Amino acid sequence: MKKDKVHIHWYPGHIAKAERQLKEKLNLVDVVIEVRDSRIPLSSSYNNIEKLLGDKPRLLLLNKADLVDKSELAEWCEYLKKTTGCTVIVTEAKSNNELSAVIKSASELAEPKIQALMAKGLLRRPARAMVVGMPNVGKSSVINKLTKSSKTKIGAKAGVTRQQQWVRINTKLELLDTPGIIPTRQDDQLQATKLAFVSSVSENAYSPEPVAKALLEMLSYKYKDELKSHYKIEECSLEAIAISRKWIIKGESPDTERTAIYVLKDFREGRLGKFILDEFPE
Repeated sequence: MKKDKVHIHWYPGHIAKAERQLKEKLNLVDVVIEVRDSRIPLSSSYNNIEKLLGDKPRLLLLNKADLVDKSELAEWCEYLKKTTGCTVIVTEAKSNNELSAVIKSASELAEPKIQALMAKGLLRRPARAMVVGMPNVGKSSVINKLTKSSKTKIGAKAGVTRQQQWVRINTKLELLDTPGIIPTRQDDQLQATKLAFVSSVSENAYSPEPVAKALLEMLSYKYKDELKSHYKIEECSLEAIAISRKWIIKGESPDTERTAIYVLKDFREGRLGKFILDEFPE
């Protein structure tokens, strides 16, 4: 049987628009909070993130940490600290424990910019931050946590913009409470496929079956026993899972399309286990 090839379709016009909008927002802030998905700590970052952000100080958040193994994630934190030079903070969707650390780190990263402005004779002002990241990595949940820590919405800012909403987090930090979408420009189809695994690309950009097959193949490499145990199968394939669930269509063929959607949902909701799909570069 011919193996389905994964191909994620991209729309250059949408990418160009996203880049333009992101750069416009970047001009308004002193510090950037980049959010990544802990399940793909490398693949959920834009390849040219340093070039895109320029000289903006960057705080790195590994979000959805509740969906991965904690000890493995700790190794990734150390790796990213060394390779990016950024402060790395682990965050979870259902926890606010890291909130004070995020606010403190963002304020500290912006302080040199504030000091430079004061050296020019300007009055001290709060640092201005924004949250950026790929689609569906949890930017909005991070923004919601930060803004709920303060009820002070300060609206449009003179000389900045009349359309962006700012929230004062504390006396040292203000947040632009609209997320910056990093454009998902991808030439690497493996990276694009991993983004599809975690819903960072639209479902209109791919077919579920080849993506689910690629996921099973990748999970089988490191987590075969977990897959077999979860689905009660001997062979890690869509066909085997469909048969085990008695999902059969006309002609007694396994319903692999239904199974593909089911497998992707299982992974995305953490039912298969706590997995990190990226590998450390050699």
